[in-house]
Amino acid sequence: MVQDRSEPHVNTANLLGIPISLMDMNATLDWIAARVESRVPSLVITADATALVIAQETPKFMDVLREASLITADSVGILWALRKKGIASPHKVSGVDLVAKLTEISSQTGLRIYYMGSSPGVAEMAAEKMRLRFPGCNIVGTHHGYFPADSDDIVAQEIAAAKPDILFVAMGMPRQEEFILKTMTTIQAPVAMGVGGSFDVFSGKTKRAPILFQKLHMEWLWRLALNPTKIAKVKKLPQFAWMVIRGKV
Repeated sequence: MVQDRSEPHVNTANLLGIPISLMDMNATLDWIAARVESRVPSLVITADATALVIAQETPKFMDVLREASLITADSVGILWALRKKGIASPHKVSGVDLVAKLTEISSQTGLRIYYMGSSPGVAEMAAEKMRLRFPGCNIVGTHHGYFPADSDDIVAQEIAAAKPDILFVAMGMPRQEEFILKTMTTIQAPVAMGVGGSFDVFSGKTKRAPILFQKLHMEWLWRLALNPTKIAKVKKLPQFAWMVIRGKV
Protein backbone atom coordinates (compact mmCIF):
# COMPACT_ATOMS: atom_id res chain seq x y z
CA MET A 1 0.00 0.00 0.00
CA VAL A 2 1.39 3.36 -0.94
CA GLN A 3 2.01 5.87 1.81
CA ASP A 4 -0.60 8.60 2.32
CA ARG A 5 0.25 11.69 0.28
CA SER A 6 -1.15 13.90 3.08
CA GLU A 7 2.18 13.82 4.93
CA PRO A 8 2.81 17.17 6.72
CA HIS A 9 5.59 18.20 4.32
CA VAL A 10 3.37 17.87 1.22
CA ASN A 11 1.15 20.93 0.82
CA THR A 12 -1.81 20.29 -1.52
CA ALA A 13 -4.88 22.04 -2.90
CA ASN A 14 -8.10 20.18 -3.67
CA LEU A 15 -9.29 20.37 -7.29
CA LEU A 16 -12.44 18.44 -8.16
CA GLY A 17 -11.76 16.06 -5.30
CA ILE A 18 -8.09 15.53 -6.23
CA PRO A 19 -5.22 16.79 -4.02
CA ILE A 20 -2.74 18.60 -6.27
CA SER A 21 0.76 19.20 -4.92
CA LEU A 22 1.80 22.82 -4.47
CA MET A 23 5.51 21.97 -4.32
CA ASP A 24 7.84 23.50 -6.89
CA MET A 25 10.24 21.40 -8.96
CA ASN A 26 13.08 21.46 -6.40
CA ALA A 27 10.81 20.46 -3.54
CA THR A 28 9.31 17.71 -5.69
CA LEU A 29 12.78 16.35 -6.46
CA ASP A 30 13.58 16.40 -2.74
CA TRP A 31 10.35 14.50 -2.04
CA ILE A 32 11.24 11.89 -4.65
CA ALA A 33 14.75 11.52 -3.20
CA ALA A 34 13.21 10.89 0.22
CA ARG A 35 10.90 8.23 -1.22
CA VAL A 36 13.81 6.50 -2.92
CA GLU A 37 15.62 6.51 0.41
CA SER A 38 12.58 5.09 2.22
CA ARG A 39 12.15 2.26 -0.35
CA VAL A 40 8.35 2.53 0.03
CA PRO A 41 6.71 1.93 -3.40
CA SER A 42 4.96 5.11 -4.51
CA LEU A 43 2.81 6.13 -7.47
CA VAL A 44 3.43 9.65 -8.77
CA ILE A 45 0.97 11.17 -11.24
CA THR A 46 1.61 14.27 -13.33
CA ALA A 47 -1.96 15.40 -13.97
CA ASP A 48 -3.42 17.72 -16.58
CA ALA A 49 -6.94 19.14 -16.80
CA THR A 50 -8.11 16.28 -19.00
CA ALA A 51 -7.15 13.75 -16.34
CA LEU A 52 -9.29 15.50 -13.74
CA VAL A 53 -12.28 15.62 -16.09
CA ILE A 54 -11.94 11.92 -16.89
CA ALA A 55 -11.77 11.18 -13.17
CA GLN A 56 -15.17 12.87 -12.69
CA GLU A 57 -16.64 10.64 -15.39
CA THR A 58 -14.84 7.40 -14.53
CA PRO A 59 -14.98 6.23 -10.90
CA LYS A 60 -12.28 3.62 -11.57
CA PHE A 61 -9.82 6.32 -12.63
CA MET A 62 -10.80 8.48 -9.67
CA ASP A 63 -9.86 5.52 -7.46
CA VAL A 64 -6.48 5.33 -9.24
CA LEU A 65 -5.81 9.01 -8.56
CA ARG A 66 -6.70 8.55 -4.92
CA GLU A 67 -4.12 5.76 -4.65
CA ALA A 68 -1.30 8.09 -5.75
CA SER A 69 1.28 9.28 -3.25
CA LEU A 70 1.81 12.54 -5.16
CA ILE A 71 -0.06 14.35 -7.93
CA THR A 72 1.69 17.28 -9.60
CA ALA A 73 0.27 20.07 -11.76
CA ASP A 74 1.17 19.33 -15.37
CA SER A 75 -0.89 21.76 -17.43
CA VAL A 76 -1.83 25.39 -17.80
CA GLY A 77 -5.41 24.41 -17.01
CA ILE A 78 -4.45 23.10 -13.58
CA LEU A 79 -2.39 26.23 -12.87
CA TRP A 80 -5.35 28.43 -13.87
CA ALA A 81 -7.70 26.50 -11.59
CA LEU A 82 -5.27 26.77 -8.68
CA ARG A 83 -5.14 30.53 -9.16
CA LYS A 84 -8.95 30.55 -9.08
CA LYS A 85 -8.65 28.92 -5.66
CA GLY A 86 -6.42 31.75 -4.47
CA ILE A 87 -3.01 30.11 -4.99
CA ALA A 88 -1.03 33.12 -6.19
CA SER A 89 1.92 31.38 -7.87
CA PRO A 90 1.27 27.66 -8.48
CA HIS A 91 4.10 25.58 -9.90
CA LYS A 92 4.02 23.43 -13.02
CA VAL A 93 5.86 20.14 -12.47
CA SER A 94 5.58 18.17 -15.70
CA GLY A 95 6.38 14.59 -16.50
CA VAL A 96 8.76 15.47 -19.30
CA ASP A 97 10.73 17.83 -17.04
CA LEU A 98 10.87 15.26 -14.22
CA VAL A 99 12.24 12.62 -16.59
CA ALA A 100 15.00 15.00 -17.70
CA LYS A 101 15.91 16.25 -14.25
CA LEU A 102 15.90 12.82 -12.60
CA THR A 103 17.96 11.34 -15.42
CA GLU A 104 20.45 14.17 -14.95
CA ILE A 105 20.53 13.48 -11.20
CA SER A 106 21.16 9.82 -12.02
CA SER A 107 24.33 10.82 -13.84
CA GLN A 108 25.57 12.40 -10.61
CA THR A 109 24.32 9.92 -8.03
CA GLY A 110 23.93 6.56 -9.76
CA LEU A 111 20.16 6.57 -9.25
CA ARG A 112 18.79 3.49 -11.05
CA ILE A 113 16.22 4.47 -13.70
CA TYR A 114 14.07 2.34 -15.99
CA TYR A 115 12.29 3.60 -19.14
CA MET A 116 9.16 1.61 -20.01
CA GLY A 117 6.55 2.50 -22.62
CA SER A 118 5.84 4.03 -26.02
CA SER A 119 6.09 2.07 -29.26
CA PRO A 120 8.85 -0.53 -29.87
CA GLY A 121 12.28 1.08 -30.12
CA VAL A 122 11.28 4.49 -28.77
CA ALA A 123 12.26 3.94 -25.12
CA GLU A 124 15.61 2.51 -26.27
CA MET A 125 16.24 5.51 -28.52
CA ALA A 126 15.23 7.91 -25.75
CA ALA A 127 17.64 6.16 -23.37
CA GLU A 128 20.50 6.38 -25.87
CA LYS A 129 19.95 10.09 -26.46
CA MET A 130 19.72 10.77 -22.73
CA ARG A 131 22.99 8.89 -22.16
CA LEU A 132 24.59 11.28 -24.63
CA ARG A 133 22.94 14.28 -22.99
CA PHE A 134 23.80 13.19 -19.43
CA PRO A 135 26.95 11.01 -19.59
CA GLY A 136 27.01 8.45 -16.82
CA CYS A 137 23.24 8.41 -16.23
CA ASN A 138 22.26 5.01 -14.87
CA ILE A 139 19.40 3.85 -17.10
CA VAL A 140 19.25 0.18 -16.14
CA GLY A 141 16.70 -1.01 -18.68
CA THR A 142 14.05 -0.22 -21.28
CA HIS A 143 10.88 -1.91 -22.53
CA HIS A 144 8.20 -0.86 -25.01
CA GLY A 145 4.61 -0.36 -23.91
CA TYR A 146 2.87 -2.29 -26.66
CA PHE A 147 1.74 -5.41 -24.84
CA PRO A 148 -1.66 -6.61 -23.59
CA ALA A 149 -2.73 -6.22 -19.97
CA ASP A 150 -2.56 -9.99 -19.49
CA SER A 151 1.23 -9.72 -19.98
CA ASP A 152 1.66 -7.11 -17.23
CA ASP A 153 3.02 -9.58 -14.69
CA ILE A 154 5.61 -10.97 -17.11
CA VAL A 155 6.86 -7.50 -18.01
CA ALA A 156 6.85 -6.53 -14.32
CA GLN A 157 9.13 -9.45 -13.47
CA GLU A 158 11.59 -8.34 -16.15
CA ILE A 159 11.61 -4.80 -14.79
CA ALA A 160 11.95 -6.03 -11.20
CA ALA A 161 15.11 -7.91 -12.15
CA ALA A 162 16.73 -4.55 -13.02
CA LYS A 163 16.01 -3.24 -9.49
CA PRO A 164 15.08 0.33 -10.52
CA ASP A 165 14.88 3.16 -8.00
CA ILE A 166 12.61 5.07 -10.37
CA LEU A 167 10.35 3.60 -13.03
CA PHE A 168 9.03 5.88 -15.78
CA VAL A 169 5.99 4.47 -17.59
CA ALA A 170 4.88 6.08 -20.86
CA MET A 171 1.66 4.37 -21.91
CA GLY A 172 -0.89 7.18 -21.60
CA MET A 173 -3.57 7.68 -18.96
CA PRO A 174 -5.05 5.62 -17.40
CA ARG A 175 -3.17 2.57 -18.73
CA GLN A 176 0.20 3.64 -17.29
CA GLU A 177 -1.18 4.28 -13.80
CA GLU A 178 -3.17 1.04 -13.82
CA PHE A 179 -0.01 -0.86 -14.79
CA ILE A 180 1.93 0.74 -11.95
CA LEU A 181 -0.67 -0.07 -9.31
CA LYS A 182 -1.14 -3.63 -10.56
CA THR A 183 2.59 -4.43 -10.58
CA MET A 184 3.83 -2.28 -7.69
CA THR A 185 4.36 -5.17 -5.28
CA THR A 186 6.27 -7.13 -7.93
CA ILE A 187 8.55 -4.36 -9.19
CA GLN A 188 9.14 -2.71 -5.80
CA ALA A 189 10.40 0.54 -7.33
CA PRO A 190 10.32 3.27 -4.64
CA VAL A 191 8.96 5.72 -7.22
CA ALA A 192 6.90 4.82 -10.30
CA MET A 193 5.59 7.62 -12.46
CA GLY A 194 3.39 7.88 -15.53
CA VAL A 195 5.06 10.19 -18.06
CA GLY A 196 2.81 10.09 -21.14
CA GLY A 197 4.63 11.06 -24.33
CA SER A 198 7.98 11.94 -22.73
CA PHE A 199 9.96 9.22 -24.50
CA ASP A 200 8.59 10.35 -27.86
CA VAL A 201 10.07 13.78 -27.10
CA PHE A 202 13.47 12.55 -25.92
CA SER A 203 13.84 10.02 -28.73
CA GLY A 204 13.19 12.73 -31.30
CA LYS A 205 9.98 11.07 -32.53
CA THR A 206 8.02 14.13 -31.41
CA LYS A 207 9.38 17.66 -31.18
CA ARG A 208 8.83 19.52 -27.93
CA ALA A 209 7.29 22.95 -28.21
CA PRO A 210 9.70 25.88 -28.69
CA ILE A 211 10.77 27.72 -25.55
CA LEU A 212 8.37 30.59 -26.30
CA PHE A 213 5.39 28.20 -26.29
CA GLN A 214 6.64 26.67 -23.04
CA LYS A 215 6.98 30.07 -21.37
CA LEU A 216 3.48 31.05 -22.52
CA HIS A 217 2.12 27.71 -21.20
CA MET A 218 0.85 26.86 -24.68
CA GLU A 219 2.58 23.53 -25.28
CA TRP A 220 -0.88 21.98 -25.71
CA LEU A 221 -1.42 24.12 -28.84
CA TRP A 222 1.93 23.06 -30.29
CA ARG A 223 1.12 19.36 -29.66
CA LEU A 224 -2.28 19.76 -31.28
CA ALA A 225 -0.73 21.37 -34.35
CA LEU A 226 1.67 18.46 -34.71
CA ASN A 227 -0.96 15.82 -33.98
CA PRO A 228 -4.57 16.84 -34.76
CA THR A 229 -5.83 13.52 -33.34
CA LYS A 230 -5.33 15.08 -29.90
CA ILE A 231 -8.40 17.25 -30.52
CA ALA A 232 -10.53 14.87 -28.42
CA LYS A 233 -8.29 15.61 -25.45
CA VAL A 234 -8.33 19.37 -26.07
CA LYS A 235 -12.13 19.31 -26.16
CA LYS A 236 -12.06 18.36 -22.47
CA LEU A 237 -10.55 21.76 -21.58
CA PRO A 238 -13.78 23.81 -21.86
CA GLN A 239 -15.50 21.14 -19.76
CA PHE A 240 -12.81 21.50 -17.09
CA ALA A 241 -13.08 25.30 -17.18
CA TRP A 242 -16.86 25.12 -16.75
CA MET A 243 -16.47 22.84 -13.72
CA VAL A 244 -14.04 25.33 -12.18
CA ILE A 245 -16.17 28.38 -12.98
CA ARG A 246 -19.25 26.71 -11.49
CA GLY A 247 -17.31 26.47 -8.28
CA LYS A 248 -16.81 22.73 -8.24
CA VAL A 249 -13.10 23.12 -7.44
